[in-house]
Amino acid sequence: MSGALEGIVVVDLSRILGGPYCTQILADHGATVVKVEPPSGDDTRSWGPPFIREGVSAYFAGINRNKDCITLDLRTPGGIAQLEELLAGADVLVENFKTGTLAKWGLDPVTVLPERFPRLVHCSITGFGDDGPLGGLPGYDAIIQAMSGLMSVNGTQDSGPTRIGMPAVDMVTGMNAALGILMALQERQRSGSGQRVEATLFDSGLSVMHPHLPNYFASGVEPRLTGNDHPNIAPYSAYLTGTGPVYITAGNDGQFARLVEFLGAADLAADPRFCDNAARLGHRAELREALEGLLADHDAQEVAAELMAIGVPAGPILNAAQVVQHPHTAHRGMIVEFDDGSRQVASPIKLTRTPATYRHPAAEQAR
Repeated sequence: MSGALEGIVVVDLSRILGGPYCTQILADHGATVVKVEPPSGDDTRSWGPPFIREGVSAYFAGINRNKDCITLDLRTPGGIAQLEELLAGADVLVENFKTGTLAKWGLDPVTVLPERFPRLVHCSITGFGDDGPLGGLPGYDAIIQAMSGLMSVNGTQDSGPTRIGMPAVDMVTGMNAALGILMALQERQRSGSGQRVEATLFDSGLSVMHPHLPNYFASGVEPRLTGNDHPNIAPYSAYLTGTGPVYITAGNDGQFARLVEFLGAADLAADPRFCDNAARLGHRAELREALEGLLADHDAQEVAAELMAIGVPAGPILNAAQVVQHPHTAHRGMIVEFDDGSRQVASPIKLTRTPATYRHPAAEQAR
């Protein structure tokens, strides 16, 4: 079965996370991705334990499947010559070098690449972009989480600003890069010309500050740490039950009425403190006290299922092992297992005629 991107050739010079995540999205959907590694290999090959096998950390394996890994020393004329041969037959170049690196190698992205490879879509992933007050500076996920405002809204008053527990900015930047590449390839159908796609960690971090930045623009009030609470909706948080927390998101008055009726306190829906979302936001502490009192005799997993059944969104807080074992994870085909026994998270992008394929795991070493 052909992938949606069959026939698209991608030269991937990127390393670490944002770029490799981008190119794995393309590879899963049929693009031929040639991952070019330096003689020392991608740094993340050694980011373990755990390791899948020698030279392949779990971290590296999770973002480099379906790629043909080769070694080129781009510090040498011979390596650059081989890269130019690859680019001559490529549709896309993805790299996340520091500003000026390509120019230093005689492949200036503004003057040389468009002239020599006019149909090439060049995707540049950087921390802050090439210019401006922070232009050319290195960017890392946690630094951008701090500088984009994400950490300022994540955490509690006790914890203080806290890093999101996964590399959210790197992965969002990788998705933005893949989206930009597909846009540029679509536009090339009309114009016949490639173009440069920029995806920066800084821009991507700002782009997901929703609804915090829109709230700030409208009110002038700086967002604050709210822990598990939603800044605009209540109840929308984790609430203690008799066996642990359950996350409940009653996004409108009808859902709130069903929630409190289920819990045996239908009169709360008419209580002036809780009669609409604005009132509930103004009385969060009283609302939490009331709900947790009513939930004290319930089991977290059971009450979540019961609430979902009556149209009140709720979910137990699962750990990694529980979500991997969840029957809906299997139903959605979200775990892929390779012949070597290793498992990975499958592509979340589902196409009916041309689904993602998992042709081979990450290479043991670049050839």
